[in-house]
Amino acid sequence: MTKAKNGDTVKIQYTGKLEDGTVFETSTDGEPLQFTIGARKIMPGLEQAVVGMNPGESKTVKIPSDKGYGPHRKEMVMELNRNQVPENIKTEVGQQLQMTKPDGQILLVRVTDVSESSVTFDANHPLAGKDLTFDIKLLEVA
Repeated sequence: MTKAKNGDTVKIQYTGKLEDGTVFETSTDGEPLQFTIGARKIMPGLEQAVVGMNPGESKTVKIPSDKGYGPHRKEMVMELNRNQVPENIKTEVGQQLQMTKPDGQILLVRVTDVSESSVTFDANHPLAGKDLTFDIKLLEVA
């Protein structure tokens, strides 16, 4: 059997869970995830967890936030006065919006708080700052 190594293209099935066991994402009901180890297209901790596995092998790995979606960065949270938010944009907690930065870059944000005077937006990934657990099964190494 060929063990997965850097540069290999692999297919895995996975289930991602939070520390309390809540499933946030799974591929078991759909297409497996395919990626090349070392290409940095997926979170580093999940990519490295596959290294050394044989096709058909399963394991559970804990991925700390710094190897997952990174830390929750306070500088990515912004509070704007209500008058800075266009009137035609309805803001509700949990809503996702696109903002354009002064340099033209598009930023995806979530509304995390709404008051009469302000709206708070968070540009962090929703799983930033969270330690994650993945159940993975290596299906194929190419």
